Amino acid sequence: MTRLVRLAISGASGRMGRALLSLLGEDMRFELVHAVVAPGSTHDGQPVFASDAGSLRYAHDWTHAPPIDVVIDFSGSAALAVALEHCLAHGTALVSGTTGIDAALEARLAEAGKSIAILRAANFSLGVAVLTRLLREASAALPGWDLEIVEAHHGRKQDAPSGTALALGHAAAAARRTTLEGAAVYSREGLTGERTEGCIGFAVVRGGDIVGEHTAMLIGQGERLELAHRATDRSIFARGALQAAHWLAGREPGLWQLDDVIATSR
Repeated sequence: MTRLVRLAISGASGRMGRALLSLLGEDMRFELVHAVVAPGSTHDGQPVFASDAGSLRYAHDWTHAPPIDVVIDFSGSAALAVALEHCLAHGTALVSGTTGIDAALEARLAEAGKSIAILRAANFSLGVAVLTRLLREASAALPGWDLEIVEAHHGRKQDAPSGTALALGHAAAAARRTTLEGAAVYSREGLTGERTEGCIGFAVVRGGDIVGEHTAMLIGQGERLELAHRATDRSIFARGALQAAHWLAGREPGLWQLDDVIATSR
């Protein structure tokens, strides 16, 4: 697009929403025109009510939203469903990092991809997108090598392995024409016996304030290939989402991926 991209944020008072708002102050590619927050939310320590602030409208819903080119959603299942309906009604592109949605909403998103452009990712780091591509290629090129995925995060993280580690495992398994469900080994303890040929092992580290580290090790006889990504600043995820939104605005309908963004951004 030659003009500014008209952007809306769903989940603007959340951690990722606040990161996006912070970055948008210096990003001249966008015009932020609408920001949806949940009732009772706060922004900069103050309660957020439905109100206008210059060209930006903070609101509790999509009622009276101005024309929008693309919505970035980091909210929850219920808010994503509402944002999706707004996008479908107005032909608006949707970028979403919301996870943990049920099968019904997954199906609605898949069907919506026939009408609007949608890009979803569990991790919006562009570096992780490149890591995933490299791991896919390496796994296919070295099908007989053992594969282990090690991830590290801060001590407050609730799930293990991380969603990114699982996404890497799925990419590697697909490259080897198998499934992660059939190949994954998530724990080893006691007398485990020899390593099962073709399995994909996972190891998890939790502690301190680690933002996120992922290492894929392909291990052969007498040599080892390591592909790693280390995040030191959470703003990388917001930057990646903005890059995806700028790329997606004006695209034809479809279910797009970050891999498409890095493939055509050169």
